[in-house]
Amino acid sequence: MTTSPPVKDGGSHADRHVDRQELLLDEMVAFWHVVEHGGFSQAARALGVEPSSMSRSVARLERALQAKLLIRGPRSMALTELGEQVLRDSALIRDAATNVHALAARYGSRPSGMLRVSAPVVLGQLWLAPRLASFAAAYPDVDLQLSLNDRPVDIVAERVDVALRITAQPPQDLVARKLFDTPYVLVASPAYLAAHGAPERPETLTRHRCIHLGFGAFDANWPLKRGEEQVVVAIAPRHAIGNSLALATAAEHGAGIALLPLFSAQVGLDAGRLARVLEAWSPAGTYERAAYLLYAAGARVPPKVKAFVEHMSATTDP
Repeated sequence: MTTSPPVKDGGSHADRHVDRQELLLDEMVAFWHVVEHGGFSQAARALGVEPSSMSRSVARLERALQAKLLIRGPRSMALTELGEQVLRDSALIRDAATNVHALAARYGSRPSGMLRVSAPVVLGQLWLAPRLASFAAAYPDVDLQLSLNDRPVDIVAERVDVALRITAQPPQDLVARKLFDTPYVLVASPAYLAAHGAPERPETLTRHRCIHLGFGAFDANWPLKRGEEQVVVAIAPRHAIGNSLALATAAEHGAGIALLPLFSAQVGLDAGRLARVLEAWSPAGTYERAAYLLYAAGARVPPKVKAFVEHMSATTDP
């Protein structure tokens, strides 16, 4: 039975092997500079270091490889056969490092690359989508991937750069840029109101056909306030529709009185297909929300994220 030799300094053999590989990368780049500049002193001057440091780097590389790479004379030096091959690989490493630094500088200085954005379905359709053309024109090097869904998104786990969300309280572990309030309104079609009458008090809503979102906190209890007066009306909804644009469409066709975000009802209101109900009363509690742009906290915000947030914040009309 054989045993492995002891490993000093508490590191594993794999760790020491990785350490040696990392060392070789640095020394190979130093070796490339010595050959490229025609000597240790010339390479040292080009890099702004002491000539002795360049000599030590090449010596460490030769010790690690257990072979000579350079034949040094009083006034010149020459590459060994192995040295010629190592030089080619060293050039590849040096070029790769240069490319990586250039790539980092490009991504770090101007907006570019893939930007992944998540947004609620209706707000994404009505508010965000019309603004994407101007963003694309302003930042041609940014490619955008937009996902529309109403579920909570873990932006770190799902690799989302920016999330547009409607919430009463944005998450504390994310940076939140408020865009605008998202008031909710009571609406119905003029035809429905002509047939059934317009409620004069919140309590009379119980005698009407009411339709609502019907998910999460948007249950059948409608909290309404007018100044200091607050009322919670327990409606008996005929329909629950989990999409505010579909809810607005149903109300336009006479399905009943709907409680939904103003941005979903606005087109119908402007066209006269919907009318406000109990306009003096405001939905309260869970319906007091705002739209936010959310992104991960960090010391350095990627330029593409910063550009998107600033661009969308410049026009915050809901």
